[in-house]
Amino acid sequence: MAIPLISEQEFEREVLQASVPVLVDLYADWCQPCKQLTPILEQVALELSGKLKIVRVDVEQSPLLARSFRVQSIPMLVLIAQGRPVDQVVGLVDKAALLQMVQPFLPAAADEVTPKDLQQLLLAKRAVPVDVREPAAFGRYRIPGAVNIAKADIAARVAELVPQDGRLRVLYGRTTDDAKELAEKIRAGGVDVAFLVGGFLHWEADGLEVERG
Repeated sequence: MAIPLISEQEFEREVLQASVPVLVDLYADWCQPCKQLTPILEQVALELSGKLKIVRVDVEQSPLLARSFRVQSIPMLVLIAQGRPVDQVVGLVDKAALLQMVQPFLPAAADEVTPKDLQQLLLAKRAVPVDVREPAAFGRYRIPGAVNIAKADIAARVAELVPQDGRLRVLYGRTTDDAKELAEKIRAGGVDVAFLVGGFLHWEADGLEVERG
């Protein structure tokens, strides 16, 4: 995915007023590390399309922007979220470092629930955790108040996931992958469910309450 070049006149509209976080690549045509960074930025832009916007600013064509960001060395990447700078990095970085930089500011998918969010939903009696692990694992430890519908039984018991009591059913397994695909299939079938980001491992790692026995 090609990274668009924007001018100083376009900056407010394309960056400050953007509905998603924007990664600004401050570069120059003569900069060799900038050229090495380009394919990495293109990969990230493609993978995070709709969640992250990436634009380029030529520091020689846009000196006012270069001064406003206090550019002393390039490439320089500045992450803008909700109209303000939230992070930056100078020099050539790899894809993993870029993803780690932007991840905390990406909008969550409609069916994602973090452990902290689920904790708040449970306190407000607005969610029911649905454990999709096998009954033996569920019997040993689980999120308090969870019900168990093993992954293999979900298709036959999908009617139980309809939020007739107004409480969202949040699927979780050991990790994210154990419930994410299930939740996506169920949502595609017209039933509004969510999945727990990081699964039960993340819930435990955050030190949240666990029901045992």
